[in-house]
Amino acid sequence: MATTDEVKKLAMLARLTIEDAELEKFTSEFDAILAYVGQLEALDISREVAGEKPALRNVMRADSIPHASGSFTEALAAQFPAREGDALSVKQIITHE
Repeated sequence: MATTDEVKKLAMLARLTIEDAELEKFTSEFDAILAYVGQLEALDISREVAGEKPALRNVMRADSIPHASGSFTEALAAQFPAREGDALSVKQIITHE
């Protein structure tokens, strides 16, 4: 069973603020989550899989005649909200400061 101090520490590590009035509720919910995850310990995964394992294979589409290069470029680029030539132009969100 989790203690309120452990839940406070976990909240601090997750950068969450928990009011003292909500602490008991979160402690009981945390215990329920741990009990649910603890059910995995009851699984029997020690036995071997019967038979041979299936061979790995890639699923690929059938070969076909490709479309002409650039035939869809203008139709797609026309839908861009902002563009530079055939490229989508987006606002810079990362700086090197």
